[in-house]
This record gives sequence, structure tokens and C-alpha cells, in this order.
Amino acid sequence: MRKSNQEIKDTEIIKEILSGSEICRIAMVDDGQPYILPFNYGYKDHCIYIHCAPAGRKIDLLRKNNHICFEMEQTARIVEHEKACKWETMYRSVVGYGTIEIVTDFENKKRGLEIIMAHYGAPDTNDFEPRQVEAIVILKLTISKITGKQSGNWDKESIKPTM
Repeated sequence: MRKSNQEIKDTEIIKEILSGSEICRIAMVDDGQPYILPFNYGYKDHCIYIHCAPAGRKIDLLRKNNHICFEMEQTARIVEHEKACKWETMYRSVVGYGTIEIVTDFENKKRGLEIIMAHYGAPDTNDFEPRQVEAIVILKLTISKITGKQSGNWDKESIKPTM
């Protein structure tokens, strides 16, 4: 990391970013070219869970190569200033690598859905229609490497957003 003073080394803060972000972007490889998509997700026990359709470009790509890169930001906000060159971005983010497994077992698919729903604040008990669970795919991303970064202005209380 070029700006090592902005690196987040505290694993609890990295977990906070993983647990508190809204969108996870997954980058795959398509015939040597990058292909990135945003997803709703859930995080638990060093794994990210995503639901998606059972067919399409991303599923085809993951079956060929399940090694991915992902990114998410807990906060990203522009901080305005009177002078153009003094505008800043305040952020906390993570970038990681891992492998994705396509979950096919009904109970594990249901567990993945529960983790996703809990991430967005749904009640603990979710009554999923078996037909709907069967119709979707759950992707389980096992994180192998992750780094965190925050803007140099993160600790300025006057501009920090409420979370």
C-alpha cells in the first residue's frame, strides 16, 4: 500500500467495514478482461454470502475460475471546501481476494439467505418459501486475503458521518 499511514491494520475495524457496508463489488476474469458487479451481501465468519440467479455470465465465469477480488466501502463522502483543490473524500474501505463456491445444498442456501437478511436488519426468523430457495443460487466467498484503508481525514470529528 503506497500510503501506509492510511492502512487499517486493526482486524476489528476491518470486520466493522465488512459488517457495516451496504454493497460488495466482485471482480471476475472474462477471457483476460476484468468483469465487476455490485451485490447485496451478508458477512459472517470470514465469509461473504451473495444471492443471485442460477444462470448468466457471472455463474459461467465463476465455474471457469472461482478466484475473485472484492471491494466494499463502509463510508465514502465528499467533503467540500471553498477552494477547489482542497476538496477531500472521506472513506473507509477494504479490498480482498478469495474463492467463491456455488452453494447447492438447501439448508446451506437457507443459512446464506439468513446471513444476508440479517446483514440488512431483518428479524432473526425468516420464513423462506422452499420453492424460492431452490430457485436461487447462493455464492459463498471465502476470504483469503484482505486489506483495509481509510482516508487521512477520517479522524477529523467535524466531518465524520454518523453511522
